[in-house]
Amino acid sequence: MLHSLPKRRVISRQELALVLITAVWGSTFLIVHIAVQYSGPWFFVGTRFVTAGIISAILFARVLRGITGREVLAGAAIGVMIYLGYGLQTVGLQTINSSTSAFLTALYVPLVPILQWLVFKKPPRLFTWIGVALAFIGLLLIADPGSVGFSFGAGEIATIISTLPIAAEIILIGWFAGKVHLGRVTVVQLFVAGLLGFVTVPVVAEQPPAFSWIWVGAAVALGAASCLIQLTMNWAQKSVSPTRATIIYAAEPVWAAFIGRAAGDRLPPIAIAGAAFIVAGALVSELNPRKRARSTAAGEPDRETAAGTTPVPVAARAGDGETH
Repeated sequence: MLHSLPKRRVISRQELALVLITAVWGSTFLIVHIAVQYSGPWFFVGTRFVTAGIISAILFARVLRGITGREVLAGAAIGVMIYLGYGLQTVGLQTINSSTSAFLTALYVPLVPILQWLVFKKPPRLFTWIGVALAFIGLLLIADPGSVGFSFGAGEIATIISTLPIAAEIILIGWFAGKVHLGRVTVVQLFVAGLLGFVTVPVVAEQPPAFSWIWVGAAVALGAASCLIQLTMNWAQKSVSPTRATIIYAAEPVWAAFIGRAAGDRLPPIAIAGAAFIVAGALVSELNPRKRARSTAAGEPDRETAAGTTPVPVAARAGDGETH
């Protein structure tokens, strides 16, 4: 009699958790887009990140006493990048819809290895260059040069620029990983990002908003979501391979597009094609078939799957505890 093979679960609890928080990420674009109609972008960024900092400080209160100078420095450096990246992204969401913002933000994935090349002299792999090329084609299609003369508005430009500090944030987190305490650094970086947001308000002559439960609720909800997402990722990524995690996370702009469409966003067909190229570029840039082939040839299990290690883009999101 043939023994019945054990049934393999199609998706694990950890993977399902990552899918759910990726959907939450996608929803944040629309939430911010609505909130900045009632609050200036920098005041909202300040409120959002200070709220996240307060919640994180409560969660990590027991370990804050042991904070070191290196952790303060690391948290401050990462916090500056969060402030610039998500601040500019929020500025862009004043004038562009949430779907466009999400797909443009996905450009940070292929940017990371390019910046690593420039900073650490580590040349990108072939698949990275292919991913960059796909993402660039997608950018051109979203710009729709045939109908608008290849021009971007201020919102698109601010969002594209925001991908540079977001990528830099990822590199910094990778640089400090293993050298500092995750909880203490998280608290510092969130407070730094929030306080810099408030400092920017008078610098750009932005007026503090009139009280509204819309922007207050959005800021508090996003701050709380940041902490929830971090805890979920730290738990799930112990058993989910980086390849599978990257595929899950690459769906973030897709979720944003679905949610945006339900709220009335309508991307033209050429922009949808461009968005598909950007997502493909993000996925392809993370492929590393040579490493998998070497592991297979040596008779070893896939180290990524076995160890549940985290690639740089994934580590960044787990480290900063922040949503887009």
